[in-house]
Amino acid sequence: MISKEEISVLLKDIESERVERTISTKDTDKFAKVICAFANNLSNKKLPGYLMIGAYDDGTLSGLEVTDELLRNLAGLRSDGNIQPKPALMVEKVSLPEGDIAVVEVLPSKITPVNYKGTVYVRIGPRKSEANEEEIRILREKSEVKSPTYDTTPCLHSTIDDLDLDLFKKEYLPKFVDAHIIKEDKRDIKQQLASLKLFDIVQDCPTVAGILLIGKDPVHILFGAYIQYVEFAGKSITSRVINERQFSGNLITLLKEIDYFIKYTIQKQRPVFVTVLREEMRINYPYEAIRELAMNLIMHRNYQTNAPAKFYEYSDRIEMDNPGSLYGKVQPENFPNVNDYRNPVIAEAMKALGYVNRFNRGINMVQETLEKNKNGQAIFDFKDISTFKVTVMNVDPVSENEAENGADSAENTKSGAENGAENTKSGAENGADGAEKLSVREKEILALIKKDNYISRSSIATQLNTGTTTVYRYIESLKTKGIIERIGGDKGGYWKIK
Repeated sequence: MISKEEISVLLKDIESERVERTISTKDTDKFAKVICAFANNLSNKKLPGYLMIGAYDDGTLSGLEVTDELLRNLAGLRSDGNIQPKPALMVEKVSLPEGDIAVVEVLPSKITPVNYKGTVYVRIGPRKSEANEEEIRILREKSEVKSPTYDTTPCLHSTIDDLDLDLFKKEYLPKFVDAHIIKEDKRDIKQQLASLKLFDIVQDCPTVAGILLIGKDPVHILFGAYIQYVEFAGKSITSRVINERQFSGNLITLLKEIDYFIKYTIQKQRPVFVTVLREEMRINYPYEAIRELAMNLIMHRNYQTNAPAKFYEYSDRIEMDNPGSLYGKVQPENFPNVNDYRNPVIAEAMKALGYVNRFNRGINMVQETLEKNKNGQAIFDFKDISTFKVTVMNVDPVSENEAENGADSAENTKSGAENGAENTKSGAENGADGAEKLSVREKEILALIKKDNYISRSSIATQLNTGTTTVYRYIESLKTKGIIERIGGDKGGYWKIK
């Protein structure tokens, strides 16, 4: 930070491309645009810019009381995710004979253009404005870091300590390099990382791809790098939330978690009686299709924003809402037959790890699988230029009451009276064959037993994403109704369907 004497000189001088004065303390939108413009340093003089809060245009002070809260709010502009790439700045309270001011010193960015909420701002003399196409071209050309895509951009405010190097050596590197080559490789760890575009040697820091793929805590550095899952009891976002979860962490971990979650929690199947003597399994969402859409969500999203990817499950549909619209040469009229990669390093990593194929067949496979399962084709919405949205309809939609009853919290708090009422329904409610009517959860358990009659209660609970107590209660109900019987003990025994 410059000295008090230099600040006094700048205060008395006319407002210029390096100085912005204001008496406002709450106009964070204006502050962020000024910081963005200073960081871009269009004139390329390589000198810091100064935002002085508590000073009038003529340089006189307003009598501002500089509080800790004000300083924290100003410092937070660097890391709240709205200014990308993150600027380097310092915030300080400066006490002068005439009073106090808050000063934000912004250093010229090595990576330009810098944008605020997607818009690039520059300083033209004492005025800030949105950059035009020619100014953006100049900023790109003067950038010290030439990164073709965002995932190859260096994270200047991170270090190699932010990477999980054990994970890199044990799980990531062997997927890309043959074992005998790894054994003979004498390069240091930074060079190995750099060879896979996970580290920038020149800037001595990880790349965005490095942080996302093997970072210890990616969300700490890239605030929007997570998936927000919410399950609603009804058909609208105002319905009661019955389940929610945040998938975060590095992609090595996150990809495994989301894959398992879709397979054992999202996909549900239950037997549907076609005739008295025949039944067929009905699947709400085919695992392969939802998995492919989720992998595309992770691979193609825009990681520059601090907004998460959204995975919302309603009673009648799934909606995935992803930051970042169609990229590059992909347009609504040629989608999905043309492909391009916003994050090529991440795409290559996901292919090597076995989560995608990169043969431009993914969406066509999704549509074929959904049609075969009678979901109808996925609906893609390109109207919002900042997001990519896809909707998949549920083959086996449930009512809001059924959805709520399926939630763990609701199941674990059901009274014995509710269960008793279900078991004593009149013969009119039962099927024409005289069998007692089964609840949705009982049918799900019965389906799992039919697939594997040695399955344990804990395994059933895991696959249905519910508690073992809940499973025990429904199994006892099935036994009471004479549907199933346990042959042998808990260990080594099996289920017999009567």
